[in-house]
Amino acid sequence: MEFSTFASRLCGPTGIMDLMDDMGRALAAGGAAGAAAPIMLGGGNPARIPELTARWRQRLEEILGEANGVDRLLGTYDTPQGQPGFHSALARLLQENYQWPVTAANVGVTNGSQTAFFLLLNMLSGEYPDGSRGKILFPLLPEYLGYADQGLDPAAFVACRPRVEQLSEHMHKYRIDFDAVEAALQDRRIRAICVSRPTNPSGNVLTDSEVARLGELARERGILLLVDNAYGMPFPHIIFEELLEGSARPVWNENTVLGMSLSKVGLPGARTGIIIAREELITALSRANAVVSLANGMPGQVILEPLLAGGEILRLSREIIQPFYRRRAEFAHQVLAAVMPAGCPWSVHRTEGSIFLWLRLPELPIPSRELYQRLKQRGVLVVPGEYFFFGGDHLKHWRHARECLRINYGQEPEQVEQGLRIIAHEVARVWNDASPAGV
Repeated sequence: MEFSTFASRLCGPTGIMDLMDDMGRALAAGGAAGAAAPIMLGGGNPARIPELTARWRQRLEEILGEANGVDRLLGTYDTPQGQPGFHSALARLLQENYQWPVTAANVGVTNGSQTAFFLLLNMLSGEYPDGSRGKILFPLLPEYLGYADQGLDPAAFVACRPRVEQLSEHMHKYRIDFDAVEAALQDRRIRAICVSRPTNPSGNVLTDSEVARLGELARERGILLLVDNAYGMPFPHIIFEELLEGSARPVWNENTVLGMSLSKVGLPGARTGIIIAREELITALSRANAVVSLANGMPGQVILEPLLAGGEILRLSREIIQPFYRRRAEFAHQVLAAVMPAGCPWSVHRTEGSIFLWLRLPELPIPSRELYQRLKQRGVLVVPGEYFFFGGDHLKHWRHARECLRINYGQEPEQVEQGLRIIAHEVARVWNDASPAGV
């Protein structure tokens, strides 16, 4: 069967499809009688936090106890912009806690932040009515693999290599190379700068001063700064401030587009993405959302609205979610240090936020995609680093991109420990196989 060029961009092999396919197969295997469930260290599924699960169960019981609860949850179409009550509650929370000059008109909702960024990135890149072409600049790679194939124009994305700072023998950190960013911005086709904060996959957190500098560069050129805040503040607040070299408060102004999500507060199945932006952009996004989705899912908005109005979501994020992931991150780092084989070079990015370890294996004798396949055969699912480097051949062919793995540390500790031990054992096998002596 023959498909269009549009289909060739979306229906071919992609990193995000491989990741979701692995997750689906793992869930099927886990449910099959007698089958051993794979160790799921690859996807972005949030951990199951008992206090959150109990709170969402309570909210569902409250909704079902209301006279029109089922209708609110399931019985009506939402608007393409989202629920007015949800917009108003979130706008008030942001006004009261951050003094942002936002109203309900600055809030938009989509079926997950993946959908929101697909629309935004293509609204700002590709062909313009005057015949010019727009591009999106990613100033710090590695960056979220879900962006890599979203541009309908295959030349829409431009990216910069990071500066790699080795903090200790087994820990490094990526930093924005602002000289490279300013050089890239000489291309007047750049219509937006896009970052995630905390950064998926590395766990890097851009500080306020770094975001301010990106914002200033964007303002000078009359373009937008897009910030994907799926792991950040005010919720779910998976940022470990004590590790930062500055503060990392959420930032918004008329030149900034802030993306948020309900996934990492424990509601990934609700598929609720949130965009905070200037009113004209929210209007345009909502119109595009009507074409693509007609309406949004209601459950996430209905469940969360009273927690926004009372500020409870801030307390849950600060007192439950953030400490939970901090403990899990510390445990994973301890295990990794204990199990990695002596004599095999390795380094992990300093985990300042998000739910991932970013493991680099310098001079790895095989590409990380091959290591990923070998681990998959042993029942451990991770994500190979190649998927997170896009936006130009200078990144695609960079050896560093083939030396990394993304590992979800948020799963059950015994699963994480078992998975890390298998990863360490397989890394040792790779090096032994490559050794002239062989083992």
